[in-house]
Amino acid sequence: MKINIHKSDSRGIANHGWLNSHHTYSFANYHNPNRMGFGKLRVINDDIVEASMGFGTHPHENMEIISIPLQGSLRHKDSMGNQHMIESGEIQIMSAGTGITHSEYNNSEVDLVNFLQIWVLPKEIDIKPRYEQKRFNADKRHNKLQLIISPDGEEESISINQDVYFSLVDLDKDQSISYQLHNSDNGVYVFLISGSVMLGENCIEERDGAEISNTSNIELLGQTDAQILCIETPL
Repeated sequence: MKINIHKSDSRGIANHGWLNSHHTYSFANYHNPNRMGFGKLRVINDDIVEASMGFGTHPHENMEIISIPLQGSLRHKDSMGNQHMIESGEIQIMSAGTGITHSEYNNSEVDLVNFLQIWVLPKEIDIKPRYEQKRFNADKRHNKLQLIISPDGEEESISINQDVYFSLVDLDKDQSISYQLHNSDNGVYVFLISGSVMLGENCIEERDGAEISNTSNIELLGQTDAQILCIETPL
């Protein structure tokens, strides 16, 4: 097994006043030649947006864009006619395909919103743009993996235009979870949303990440209660 740890304080930082963002991989003005992505996984941005502020209308094409609210809610509007609220507990995905424009704003006039913005390179380019969001039952990821995104929408997950798999788990202290890869040639990015876990001899803490390859199985042991995002991607 090969493991490359990304400590939370090693991420790129962009503070625009209304937006405080931490970049796992190179993004916008943050460029690190050693952090250009992991297989088809291109971007993991940990965004905090001030009350009533947000991203004005802007374009995307040929990218799979996933938003995972961790705290608060987002107000979404796009050129496909979608106008939705996305709250903590929900997952949003846009297949930008031939091109879309959209905006995302903090829906609260008082509270911050914190969400993960994740980009995945598409399997097929120039497809018809697509939007989907879904609420997932948190009880179904208590000490077990809950598949939230997959190529074929299996196990009630959201489908994506790439051979990637996103799973969440809420792991109790001293409990362990075994992640079995769908394809042993893939890699897995483990992102600690909260808490801490042991990955082999490595302690992974809140907002740390780890690129894992050359294995078909990953064991995680809760050092505290922890919320974990696993992203399996072709390399």
